[in-house]
Amino acid sequence: MAVEAVRSCVPLAKRSDVQSIHMASTTYPYEELSGSAVVAAASGLNRRIRSSNTAGNARAATSLLIASAFAQDNGALIVASERQNPAPGGAAEMNCGAGAAAFCLGSENVRARIIATASHSVHFVDQFRATGRDENYMWEERWVRDEGYLTLIPPVVDEVLGKAGICIEDVGHFVFPSSIRGGAKALAKGIGFSGRVSGDFEAEIGFCGSAHGAISLVEALAHAKAGDKILMIGFGQGVDAVLFEATELCESDMLAACFKAAIDRMRLTADYLRMASFYGRIALDWGPRSEKAGKAALAEQYRSSGQLDTFSAGVCPDCGTVQFPVLAYCVNVHCQASLKGAQSRSLIDEPASIFTITNDWLSFHPAPPLSVGFVQFENGSRVLMEVVDAAPEEIAEGLQVEMRFRIKERDKLRGYNRYFWKATPA
Repeated sequence: MAVEAVRSCVPLAKRSDVQSIHMASTTYPYEELSGSAVVAAASGLNRRIRSSNTAGNARAATSLLIASAFAQDNGALIVASERQNPAPGGAAEMNCGAGAAAFCLGSENVRARIIATASHSVHFVDQFRATGRDENYMWEERWVRDEGYLTLIPPVVDEVLGKAGICIEDVGHFVFPSSIRGGAKALAKGIGFSGRVSGDFEAEIGFCGSAHGAISLVEALAHAKAGDKILMIGFGQGVDAVLFEATELCESDMLAACFKAAIDRMRLTADYLRMASFYGRIALDWGPRSEKAGKAALAEQYRSSGQLDTFSAGVCPDCGTVQFPVLAYCVNVHCQASLKGAQSRSLIDEPASIFTITNDWLSFHPAPPLSVGFVQFENGSRVLMEVVDAAPEEIAEGLQVEMRFRIKERDKLRGYNRYFWKATPA
């Protein structure tokens, strides 16, 4: 999700301008392995950048945004991504979702300007997750709402409005991620806000934890007009408040259409057991075919990272044939020139379609069948790939597809994921 957010935020031609990448999440796949480094590599960012990871509480993204703004970190890319893991059968499971959003910081051609910030650190525990535990422990909702939201947040709102020299009536949009249903509207009423409360999309994607505020800010910007003030609140062991002013670029771009398109890509499932198995909640008997070691050869993974991370093909210097993977010699039988020093070309954004397809019900796959076939790219390259996010009857020759960064294989013994690109219907 984080890679997709970066792709939507930064065009491929502009990624060389990114000076640093900072990621916020409370559900990283690893205790020790940098999520921001994985995202930077898959997104094709320059190696000569700084990367960091922030976690700890639900306001990780707003705290990261404030810190980067104070540091005047122009060219910084901020990514918030979360896939929550609630306990089965509880209210949180019905309310939780997963999502990501990304922002670039700069001083020119901006959609919104930060005009004031304020932060308070308070040892108020509304939820927590102990090391080694999968689920958050949530405290009673009424206590969190009344003694947390309605008591701790208003003074920070007054402070940020005072710094900006405006009153709450001057604010047009309110962004407050809350795991409590109706929490944002209750807080808006408590601080005297009467404008638009972001969050109309929550019924479709659920509450996305530390990424929810960033997603809500995108949605608020999609509805904002030039000069509108947007108040964003982050809550979790304290309070962050960020006051934005939208620019005319919010009115001239396709942000609203892009936001809707991202939600429209969803695929619904009525199979609860399948979802539970994906989240590791139940251990299914997959049979002998699933008994694979799955150990990643980390040395070879690093040597091939230039091709694998950014799905980069090679261009034959003699005949111009585009080929993946890049071998020692050209695959064109009439050429076979050496590919040493061949030009690299990423296939991520290259138009493509299904050339052949097979739905394999015999090989092990966590969401059978395994749909695999040759994908034909418009630049001439042809690659054997897995096709996902579609039912078998929806995948046919000629189907237009696009590339998505996904888990290729899980090493369940060591807890390591191998990533690669898969084809999805365009």
